Amino acid sequence: MAIRQLPPQTVNRIAAGEVIERPASVVKELVENAIDAGARDVEVVTVNGGLSLIRVTDNGRGMSQDDLALCVERHATSKLADDDLSTISTLGFRGEALPSIGSVAHLSIVTAQQAGSGFEIVVDRGRKEGLKPAASNVGTKVEVRDLFSATPARLKFVKSERSENQAINEIMKRIAMAHPDIAFTVTTGQRTALALPKSGVSGDDLLARLGRIMGKDFLNDAIPVDAATEAATVRGFIGLPTLNRADASQQFLFVNGRPVKDKLLFGSVRAAYGDLLPRGRSPMLALFVDVAPTDVDVNVHPAKVEVRFRDAGRVRGLLISAMRAALGEAGHQASAFGGVKTIDTLASSITPSTANASYAPGTAANGNRPIYPARPMRGGLAEDLQAPFDAVTTPSANADATLDPIPADDMRCPLGAARAQLHETYIVAQTENSVVIVDQHAAHERLVYERMKKALGNGGVTRQGLLIPEIIELDDDDAQALADRSSELAELGLVVEAFGQGAIAVREVPALLGDCDIKGLVQDLADEIRSNGQSFALKDKLEAVCSRMACHGSVRAGRRLTPQEMNALLRDMEATPYSGQCNHGRPTYVELKLTDIERLFGRS
Repeated sequence: MAIRQLPPQTVNRIAAGEVIERPASVVKELVENAIDAGARDVEVVTVNGGLSLIRVTDNGRGMSQDDLALCVERHATSKLADDDLSTISTLGFRGEALPSIGSVAHLSIVTAQQAGSGFEIVVDRGRKEGLKPAASNVGTKVEVRDLFSATPARLKFVKSERSENQAINEIMKRIAMAHPDIAFTVTTGQRTALALPKSGVSGDDLLARLGRIMGKDFLNDAIPVDAATEAATVRGFIGLPTLNRADASQQFLFVNGRPVKDKLLFGSVRAAYGDLLPRGRSPMLALFVDVAPTDVDVNVHPAKVEVRFRDAGRVRGLLISAMRAALGEAGHQASAFGGVKTIDTLASSITPSTANASYAPGTAANGNRPIYPARPMRGGLAEDLQAPFDAVTTPSANADATLDPIPADDMRCPLGAARAQLHETYIVAQTENSVVIVDQHAAHERLVYERMKKALGNGGVTRQGLLIPEIIELDDDDAQALADRSSELAELGLVVEAFGQGAIAVREVPALLGDCDIKGLVQDLADEIRSNGQSFALKDKLEAVCSRMACHGSVRAGRRLTPQEMNALLRDMEATPYSGQCNHGRPTYVELKLTDIERLFGRS
């Protein structure tokens, strides 16, 4: 078959297939045009998921009569000065959006640079009509009706109205986050899905805009990020590690004001949070990266959702260091959501009938079914739990009590003063305006882990010899794998050697671990080496191995602590970065505000 040149109408429809994937793509292109035109108020209205109608109205600069006639021609743009693709500073620049939309739908554009003296142009499924005068305010109104009516096959791939509305809302949320100085209103059908007034572009104003989109939880638990190098700057807010989600849908990344989904940037987020998150969980964040236009290529993806950096390594390093610094400055801070959620759950379980009833513990108000099971408390009565605080005792060797303990009645410290230990697992502390409940094992696990990482950075972990070497029997392969890596283990403070067939002798352990479960530790390390194959190198997973060791060397649940030990643990948590979550990403403590507790009892 002979080669022939396609007619313009077919070319435009092919281009529309690349640019206009779904109604949300139309919304994105039109709103970006409004932003590039200097708009400060943008209104989006859709009907039937955007298939019947998409209307975008802005108060930007508007277009002249000549520009209006030219804007619906292919590759016609006002945004590419001197044809220089290396210095793109606008959101759109290809000049494909409007002609592509006009080729597959009914497109109407009304614009004016002066109030009352505007013009209108209509493109009906690729057929352009002439300009005509139209009354209009300053700015531009674009209406797209009967989307994909010229390409019925595309309608088969459009999802439900609800799904398309959701996609439009997601696009608009990302754009609104990147431009807090612009007011946005989005109406889908009869529902106002988004109504955001304009605000400032930094600090509390930016956080307020992010909070309206990402939710109250993020607003309460966000920490600021602000760093810069010669290569780039990064600013924004990231959530505490204990505020996480099952997927990365609440991670928003922007480059030069453009929402992107870039693998390099998402990889930097995972590297920065590292072991602070539970496995399979993702943090919440909104970060804005700014680089010189010449140092980033935004033309590598048809929808411009991916970018390519000239110096990707330096940008990645800046992101990781900035996020880690912010997380480190947060110190022991944990999500405020945990305590609030606990209070709300308890409050929702109290009904008027049970709240006002008079009954004995373990007996229902009507005398029939128990409301809660009567269980003996492992630590005895409250007086038994408080008794250690009335006597002077010697701190245990398994807890770090090197810091001067604060007086029991001093509640000015962030985590307060220890008041009791429940079930030999949870430390109850009192601050000036809250109650703090600490998981002693999880908290001490993080403290030991951070000390081990610090020791590794200072040249190695201090070892302590065992008076009698511990002999541990293992599978032959596991014993050999540990013996083969004895030099690497020694750097971590664990000295082992082969002891005949299927056995390992442990001669020294990390001093930080104290009286730990050596057998359990060695078995866990053997399991980890086996699961990662023969190529597994401990040096490549130092933090994972340290985490494993710290778990075995921390204060275990079920162990009675003295008041000095409990207060020393609280003070260490306040001085140790990342102590708001354990090595597995779970929270180490929950804080219940006094006002929330009073609300639970109906006192507020």
